[in-house]
Amino acid sequence: MSSNAQPVALNHQFEDLQQQYEAANMGMWAFIAQEIMFFGGLFAGYTVYRFKYLGAFIEGSNHLPIELGALNTAVLIASSFTMAMAVRAAQQGAKNPLLRWILATMVLGTTFLVIKAFEYADKYHHGLLPGSSFEGSGQLKIFFSFYFAMTGMHALHMIIGLGLIVWLIPKIRRGTYTSEYFSPIENFGLYWHFVDIIWIFLFPLLYLIGRDPWPIM
Repeated sequence: MSSNAQPVALNHQFEDLQQQYEAANMGMWAFIAQEIMFFGGLFAGYTVYRFKYLGAFIEGSNHLPIELGALNTAVLIASSFTMAMAVRAAQQGAKNPLLRWILATMVLGTTFLVIKAFEYADKYHHGLLPGSSFEGSGQLKIFFSFYFAMTGMHALHMIIGLGLIVWLIPKIRRGTYTSEYFSPIENFGLYWHFVDIIWIFLFPLLYLIGRDPWPIM
């Protein structure tokens, strides 16, 4: 890195870029640990109620479009690959490949949300949105309350991730990230992979486990 580039990347409270990198990395892992506890509570609550109202939860799973869930899973797996390639490009100081891979990640993340919006719209039109107009038993309503809470929080994290990409793009274009200073890209990659992993757990939990071979669709 050139002598006049380091002060831009190095914050005043750190002695060098290595110390800054380690602090940022530790902070991201601490954040992910907190997020694991948050989603873990949702997973635990879902599991408890699933055992209590097994029949209603199986019925709820049969109302979910497995094709859209599987498609979104493939989209997020692809986005994890593009994000990994973006991190690799950042570590190599390759600005143009970094920009291409981060834009590809953004496109895939947006695709996921569009598919999820179609799925939500379908549930709304079939009266499966929890509320006074819900068409189903109270136990089925509990399933869809968990469904919208869990997938909604996941979608919110996706939206935040896309917002961060929008924030990163101008910095990438300016050449802010180099082979010596790439921690923001790497830490964002950790966040993106975490959000992808949450979906990898949500998909079988909501769409697959206990599902009838001939669903109610």
